[in-house]
Amino acid sequence: MTITSADINTGKIDERCVNCFLKSYHRLFRKFQLSAANQKTFLDFFYQTIQSNNHLLTPEIQQLLNTQFARLTGINDPFEQEKEQSNRIAMELYNVWKPKVLQSLNPFDFALRLSIAGNIMDYGAYNNFDLEKTITKVLNADFAINHTKMLQEQIQHAKQVLFLGDNAGEIVFDRLLLEVISHKNVTFVVKSGPALNDATKKDAVTVGLHKIARIIDNGFNAPSTILRNCSTEFLSEFKTADLVIAKGQGNLEGLFRENDPRIFFLLMVKCDLVSEMLGVGIGDFVVFNKGLHHSNKN
Repeated sequence: MTITSADINTGKIDERCVNCFLKSYHRLFRKFQLSAANQKTFLDFFYQTIQSNNHLLTPEIQQLLNTQFARLTGINDPFEQEKEQSNRIAMELYNVWKPKVLQSLNPFDFALRLSIAGNIMDYGAYNNFDLEKTITKVLNADFAINHTKMLQEQIQHAKQVLFLGDNAGEIVFDRLLLEVISHKNVTFVVKSGPALNDATKKDAVTVGLHKIARIIDNGFNAPSTILRNCSTEFLSEFKTADLVIAKGQGNLEGLFRENDPRIFFLLMVKCDLVSEMLGVGIGDFVVFNKGLHHSNKN
């Protein structure tokens, strides 16, 4: 079956995303030992969904596929074990790195880099990853896009900060960043239900984020923040925030076309599509504000 390739920014799914989806679901087939019949049933749905939903963004299609996988298998949260393990590993590293951050010459820069390093904890993109190697790399890297200075200034002036979380485990390093920022009015946003290994309220409470920020979900269980699918509560928070910090590729895909100067994207680039969107390399680290990026080009 032929899938037409299209630019992600048109709202049509790129065949490279289709191939990534297939790899991910074949890993789940092996993990849960799905029967050949169930695999065929899911793949029939998979290709039909890809062909009939070209108007949707990639994370919205992922949500449809995830829902069908759960319905077919009865497994509501296929990455539950990975999320628990990620939270546990990250909390161990948190205890190691927090003293180093607080004693450093620039705690904000140090904590920001660790937060971005945590973005490697992505079972949607990878079967496995080396977190400590990524930490070493990010601590010594020049960011491909670096709007850190403006982000820090915006944090200081913001009355309300909205932080859009990404993956379980990764949110531990977000906690450390928020502790360093020490802003009195932060709302941390998670997904409303299982979406790959994205964090939910359960994960946020497990790692102690509720102690330093108000926790809400965005009302949707896709691995992204797509405003048309979000809850009224979230949209109210989004509209009134002075600053929005969005972690990860999924949030970039969902919010890139909003052209909102309040949004700063923090991520590690993991795929060709995002590499092309931002004009950087795979494996690069990014602190990106679209408004600043365009003004710097002019």
